[in-house]
Amino acid sequence: MNFIIKTHRKDTKYNKPCLYLLNKGLNSGKPQKEPFTNSFVVIFDNQEDLENIYFVAYSLWKAKFWHQFLIGSVIPFLRLFDFKKEFISRVKTMLEEFENHQKNIAALKLLEEQEIHFVNNLKLVNDIRNVIINRYCKVLE
Repeated sequence: MNFIIKTHRKDTKYNKPCLYLLNKGLNSGKPQKEPFTNSFVVIFDNQEDLENIYFVAYSLWKAKFWHQFLIGSVIPFLRLFDFKKEFISRVKTMLEEFENHQKNIAALKLLEEQEIHFVNNLKLVNDIRNVIINRYCKVLE
């Protein structure tokens, strides 16, 4: 799997599929498919590689793996050198057992879908609650 890691420059457009990873603050390592202001960019040859690596990056971020590499006291940040070294190492390790990796990705996607469904249900419950409360308050007037 080929990919390039470098610091993202504002307003730079890339022709290939990209993954952006936040490099400043306590959310350093957070992956996103849209650019962050302070981020590293991982450029891939194809979309399939991006999807595979996205969940590796997501897992590392959720596990707070990058906290041990943060530098700075006011606004902590990740150094590109440390990020490249550790990210490439973790990607290789996680992809060595590709079948297990695929199962984990499927499970994470399912959980993400369930989370979205759950959040939507909570919004509906809150909307209905607000309608009932508003209706009740109008009856009291």
